[in-house]
Amino acid sequence: MKHDSPQPEESPYHLDTRTALAEHLFTKRETGFRHAPFEREIAFYESVRSGSLETVKTLFTPLGGEGFGTLSRNPLQNLKYHLVVSIALITRFCINGGMQPEDAYNLSDIYILRTDSCTSQEEINTVHYEMTVTFTKRMRQINSGKKYTKTMLAVLDYISDHLHERILITDLAEAVSRTAPYLSRMFKQEMGMPVSEYISRKKIEAAANMLQFSDFSALDISNYLGFSSQSYFIKLFRRQIGLTPKEYRSRFYTVGFMKPK
Repeated sequence: MKHDSPQPEESPYHLDTRTALAEHLFTKRETGFRHAPFEREIAFYESVRSGSLETVKTLFTPLGGEGFGTLSRNPLQNLKYHLVVSIALITRFCINGGMQPEDAYNLSDIYILRTDSCTSQEEINTVHYEMTVTFTKRMRQINSGKKYTKTMLAVLDYISDHLHERILITDLAEAVSRTAPYLSRMFKQEMGMPVSEYISRKKIEAAANMLQFSDFSALDISNYLGFSSQSYFIKLFRRQIGLTPKEYRSRFYTVGFMKPK
């Protein structure tokens, strides 16, 4: 007579995990909780890896808001856990993008230690933003294949911080204590294009991300980024991307990644 071999009893650990998962899913259904869209999250980390500071600032979301899960019942500890996860992901995206592993891990260690010593949500937010910007700036230089001068770094940071305004060469010159003609020549020499063209490209890049990952209308985006008119915004957008803002949103809204022309 053939006897069935005894089946091993299911581990209490697995039973506990299944029970906890079922309870967790039930709670999320009852509260209507949804995690942040995967596409937006990946786009954010990809923008860090590509060194696109303007895109990073467009997609940056403070920790603990809508779409963030509960990793600890303690509110401050919950934010710390989310920040450590973000640091770990950004570190690995940047290594994949060309940053030396030792440099990336050292930065990671510094920011995780700072996270551990935070005593308020404000401190957590400060570390989160500083960490994100630091990694992005490092990747900007790595991807450019050259080191920018200190003055040029200051100019690029100014543009990134004031992208929602109308930026004039005189504003930039004053910000870095240079004359407008000198800065104009310096910028074209280092960046390979006029200041105005660079600013337009960065504004359109930010607009594309806002069309893809937010519900703002094209008119709102045009006004927010300081374009002189919506028609001018549409003209520049189509020239750079190859689609009108309406066509771009229809094709890429929360579905994939920005695919410039």
